[in-house]
Amino acid sequence: QLLLVESGGGSAQPGGSLRLACTTSQYTLEYYAVTWFRQAPGKEREGIACISSTDGSTYYADSVKGRFTVSRNNAQNTAYLEMNNLKPEDTAVYYCAADLWGPGSKWYEEPGYDYWGQGTQVTVSS
Repeated sequence: QLLLVESGGGSAQPGGSLRLACTTSQYTLEYYAVTWFRQAPGKEREGIACISSTDGSTYYADSVKGRFTVSRNNAQNTAYLEMNNLKPEDTAVYYCAADLWGPGSKWYEEPGYDYWGQGTQVTVSS
């Protein structure tokens, strides 16, 4: 059982930045694709950014492309989501999820992921 822990959430003003981290201490995260999902109040959870397990390819939803950057440090067993130019509509609970040797063709869909973190709140307001 891979346990993931998110950190780095909090509050920011519009135009501000936050960096989220997703880490595990049990197994090496290197073999897993890591995808960040978010769920805003009253909305379905959506996949927004993914980094692959093999070559480090990255994928983004249109809503965050150009503003968010997903990365990983395999030596630290940690994946990151750098969020810049934050908007009020980025307010949500953010989750990281992992897929062994992934991602699959639909990286943005929840069923492809067996392991999830507990979520961290991000609030963007003035």
